[in-house]
Amino acid sequence: MDLLILAPIGSIIALLFAVYLAKSVLKESEGTEEMKKIALAIRKGANAYLKRQYTGVGIFFAVMFVILLIMAFADLLTFFVPFAFLSGGFFSGLSGFVGMKIATAANARTTNAAKAGLNRGLRVAFSSGAVMGLTVVGLGLLDISIWYYLLNWYYGPGHIAEITSAMITFGMGASSMALFARVGGGIFTKAADVGADLVGKVEAGIPEDDPRNPAVIADNVGDNVGDVAGMGADLYESYVGSIVSSAALAVAAKLGVEGVAIPMIMAAVGVLASVIGTFFVKSGEKAEQKVLLAALRRGTNISGLIIAVVSFFLVRGVLGMDRIGVYFSILSGLAAGILIGISTEYFTSDTYKPTRKLASTSQTGPATIIIGGLSLGMLSTIVPVAIVAVAILASYFFAGGANDASMGLYGIGVAAVGMLSTLGITLATDAYGPVADNAGGIAEMTHQKPEVRERTDALDSLGNTTAATGKGFAIGSAALTALALIASYRDKVLEVAEKAGKSVDLSFSILDPKVLIGLFVGAAVPFVFAALTMDAVGKAAQKIVVEVRRQFKEIKGLMEGKAEADYATCVDICTKAAQKEMLAPALLAIIIPILIGVLLGVEGVGGLLAGATISGFVLAVMMANSGGAWDNAKKHIEAGNFNGKGSDCHKAAVVGDTVGDPFKDTSGPAINILIKLLSMVSIVFAALVVNFHIF
Repeated sequence: MDLLILAPIGSIIALLFAVYLAKSVLKESEGTEEMKKIALAIRKGANAYLKRQYTGVGIFFAVMFVILLIMAFADLLTFFVPFAFLSGGFFSGLSGFVGMKIATAANARTTNAAKAGLNRGLRVAFSSGAVMGLTVVGLGLLDISIWYYLLNWYYGPGHIAEITSAMITFGMGASSMALFARVGGGIFTKAADVGADLVGKVEAGIPEDDPRNPAVIADNVGDNVGDVAGMGADLYESYVGSIVSSAALAVAAKLGVEGVAIPMIMAAVGVLASVIGTFFVKSGEKAEQKVLLAALRRGTNISGLIIAVVSFFLVRGVLGMDRIGVYFSILSGLAAGILIGISTEYFTSDTYKPTRKLASTSQTGPATIIIGGLSLGMLSTIVPVAIVAVAILASYFFAGGANDASMGLYGIGVAAVGMLSTLGITLATDAYGPVADNAGGIAEMTHQKPEVRERTDALDSLGNTTAATGKGFAIGSAALTALALIASYRDKVLEVAEKAGKSVDLSFSILDPKVLIGLFVGAAVPFVFAALTMDAVGKAAQKIVVEVRRQFKEIKGLMEGKAEADYATCVDICTKAAQKEMLAPALLAIIIPILIGVLLGVEGVGGLLAGATISGFVLAVMMANSGGAWDNAKKHIEAGNFNGKGSDCHKAAVVGDTVGDPFKDTSGPAINILIKLLSMVSIVFAALVVNFHIF
């Protein structure tokens, strides 16, 4: 039996179950007419934003398609690459689009379900998140399967090297779309959030999600276009990137089609494990974070356990007992993902000391809570770095790296696949958060009973923790995938150089000035990228602040609740700002590796990729954890600690949270896409660099 057939079967199962869950969500009532009206406004805003974004990104993809086609005619690429680039971008964008559609359909339904009980609200919100998670893995496996069987038909079964070499390039399209989606959506959502908080909470002293705030609908729209559509595209490219890079490394390790089969079959098993895990996510009626967290963990832990057991029989059956070390490489990746999640939760949840201590610094004003949050984020990097270091070492030597470096690198690749194998349910626990956030906003705007808002707040608070954990998980997997892609880049350069009859130095010695320059430039790139995205949020937020102040001043009766705010203007401001400001940081990732390659050759590119991966990983962890801690410190105060809502401590915490918003939802999560896109672009343009470089 051709075990690789399990990959397309797994994709179909994932997509069919996603359809089933979507239908079960849509059967739920949206509630009152007022709830339906607000949900419709959010849905329209999100659709309008994505339409404008996809139009702009479509132009970029058309230009890149032409460039890649010209390179194919110049014999620098195969003709499959331009089309693989388009398919990767299309499926990445489609993943985010489907997730956004179900999220905007589920928000009011979650609010209405919360009337019946906490568990009912959790099930609706989680089911919508599971639609997103299973769509990502389903479309990812479908894309990979289509290209594998197409290339297998074209090249023939004996040409696995050519097949995997062509397959790895479609990740560039997925990464490009993911970066645009993450950056654009992140700018939109955080500009609206920061603007709404600064004028609404701090200046006007009105509650969060108060319908009098003109930016409140834009904030809810942003939750969907940034934290759902952007995140879906992001994790799609992480998922497919880990699989195709592992497949390419299997060829280098001389494992043949059996080695290629392992990551693809594991992904299919992960689909089944995720589907089974969703049935175990249920809670009682206590609105306590530990109860809800236990419900979500039950599902993810069961899925992880299934992967851990089945992977043993998979590796033994496909590679044999003499390669059973690969199984332990998979386990090391799976364990690393769990441990990074625990570490992130410790540093960002107000259940633990670090965030509670951060909340206490609000007693002396905004400056001290900002200093405390930065310190917490910086300190938190050491644990994920240690976890990833141990995972790299373990996966390398478990797979046989002591005797064969290629096998060791393959071990690192499958460790990344192991970490992402349960993505279907892991992403569900993350994607449900924005739905719960929207549900809380709708409850506030439609003046639901206090117990409804209490339940949606409990779901939202848990969503902050799972979102922070999900970001740590995504960043950790990005580090392992980026390392696998660097190894794939080295193999690609060797392949191209051999074809061109040229010799290349791939020792990447730090004493080589070209490598050293590449390291310095690479280390700086994530910081420049973060600066551009942070600045973009700041510029857009300023426009929202001015607009909200104008409406409070000019619309008579707005503050008294006798007039309705102009929500559409704020949505339009965020949309235009996001489209304009996302171009520079996104193009940076495309241009830098090509420029360094043309100037310094493959040695410079090797240094660039290493420098960007190391500094990008640490910076992304720091920003995500600082932002998550600031957010939960604010919620800790809102729960009644340090004089509660409306106090000076609360206002200081809101300022800290507004700094943390672009940290955790714009710059931080986009950096993990950046470090992988740099590698993908380098692989696609390897032939150009080998044949045409100045130094």
